[in-house]
Amino acid sequence: MSEKKGAQKMVADNRKARFHYELLDTFEAGIVLAGTEVKSLRLGKATIGESYAGPSGDDLLLFNADIPEYLQANRFNHERKRPRKLLLHRRQIAKLIGAVQRDGLTIVPTKLYFNEQGRAKIELALARGKTMGDKRETEKKRDWQREKGRLLRDKG
Repeated sequence: MSEKKGAQKMVADNRKARFHYELLDTFEAGIVLAGTEVKSLRLGKATIGESYAGPSGDDLLLFNADIPEYLQANRFNHERKRPRKLLLHRRQIAKLIGAVQRDGLTIVPTKLYFNEQGRAKIELALARGKTMGDKRETEKKRDWQREKGRLLRDKG
């Protein structure tokens, strides 16, 4: 029994999202995948750094997420960057679409993982883009926290 109960298996993490965007609210969504996509994700191969979610009719789709082809699948493989449907409650979809259209916010994926039941989930964040000044301020705070930690560690 190598896996702990209640542990999540992380597949992909979008660390740059915290730098480029101010994350306001997060949602957990299911994702509709083909069989070969799930097998490729179980191998830990996926990139969500350049992806985003957006409305398409009444649904929410994940665009530009790169899940590489599963090598053993032969001719039954999937497209790497096809749009994938996200599974959310109707109210959540309406809230997200309204925020995108009304307030000019963006829906950014932050994590792609398998939950305790073994289902692929994606964590979405409602985000506002940062300006260059905001990014510089974030970098200054991070550097100061690192320096403060060094000073306290050396003194103590």
